[in-house]
Amino acid sequence: MRIGELSRLTGVSTDTLRLYEKRGLIRSERHTNGYRDFDPAMARVVRLIKTGQSLGFRLREMEDLACALSEQGLSATELTALLTKKLCEVDQKIEEMHRLRDMLATMAATACPLSTKG
Repeated sequence: MRIGELSRLTGVSTDTLRLYEKRGLIRSERHTNGYRDFDPAMARVVRLIKTGQSLGFRLREMEDLACALSEQGLSATELTALLTKKLCEVDQKIEEMHRLRDMLATMAATACPLSTKG
């Protein structure tokens, strides 16, 4: 399938698909006329990349994951380990954001106290 068809099937722009290909997330076969021909299985990989991104995975993290998924697949144990690791990272970020929020609230309360002029 051509890049435009893959774009329509997945909802991902052709520019993004080219980036994915450049980073090794997806593969195509190049014809002598320069056209890319994608295996229909690449649509599944693109959807998995999109899902991974919506779960907070960066493209760099998705490179190894996409390779594993497109070549031999991941076991349930491996997938659970990846998701658990990402969950820990998210929990750490939440803790950091709570600390930041507390600091901002304290600074706002002390730097800009409400006062009444009489």
